[in-house]
Amino acid sequence: MLSPPMEGAAGPTGTWRIMKPVIHEDKCVKCGMCWLYCPENVVSWEPGRVPSIDMTYCKGCGVCASVCPRKAIEMVVEEV
Repeated sequence: MLSPPMEGAAGPTGTWRIMKPVIHEDKCVKCGMCWLYCPENVVSWEPGRVPSIDMTYCKGCGVCASVCPRKAIEMVVEEV
């Protein structure tokens, strides 16, 4: 069992994150590697479906993008 994500002392991560992941659904093969390796447990995924990322808690670490075998996740600059 994994712990649910929590808001840290600095507030929601969207207020201080520099980079954020964007999933390109046309490249995604729905393998779940991003879900498996996300250190913050913010990726939701069901077999056969494109994953989604809870941007409220995502810290923008890029692990999901690094482990994606099809490079379907791109790290982009967070808009302020």
